[in-house]
Amino acid sequence: MTAKTIATIGLVLFSITTLASCGNTIRGIGQDAANTVDATKDAGRKVDRAAR
Repeated sequence: MTAKTIATIGLVLFSITTLASCGNTIRGIGQDAANTVDATKDAGRKVDRAAR
């Protein structure tokens, strides 16, 4: 194998790894946002109950 072939394979593997980790990050942020919305709704319910 030539250095160019090894570099190309390395670049492809690096790109795949980067894109996969990016997808995990996006999913994680989505889950965090959903948890924030749920926590905000719960806090609103608690305030509403306390005000009654």
